[in-house]
Amino acid sequence: MASDIRDRKDIVRLIDRFYDKVKDDAQIARFFTEVVPVQWDKHLPVMYDFWENVLFYSGNYSGNPMLKHRALHEKSALCAADFERWLLLFTTTVDEMYAGKYADTIKQRAEQIATVMQIKIIQNTSAF
Repeated sequence: MASDIRDRKDIVRLIDRFYDKVKDDAQIARFFTEVVPVQWDKHLPVMYDFWENVLFYSGNYSGNPMLKHRALHEKSALCAADFERWLLLFTTTVDEMYAGKYADTIKQRAEQIATVMQIKIIQNTSAF
């Protein structure tokens, strides 16, 4: 049986594997390769900090992901299916690697984040 997410090292492993899938995904890879070509050496450490803070309240993340995703949406419109695909890749990756309280929590938080972003970016862009 898989172990639970325990620390930053586990977060790093999860996020690295998740983004490996994203880079190869036919539906959403273009956002990371064409729309806004990601500098992975800079992006990944930010994502490690973000998810470590989401899960363990580390306080080591500062940023505004909503503004970043709104800017992305303005360059190439995001749709509900894009968020659904992102969430599926994320939760599938978690399930492949981990099981337990923190694994469940990170999946729940990912779903909440995706839902809020869809509402604020797609359905209510005038709210900014």
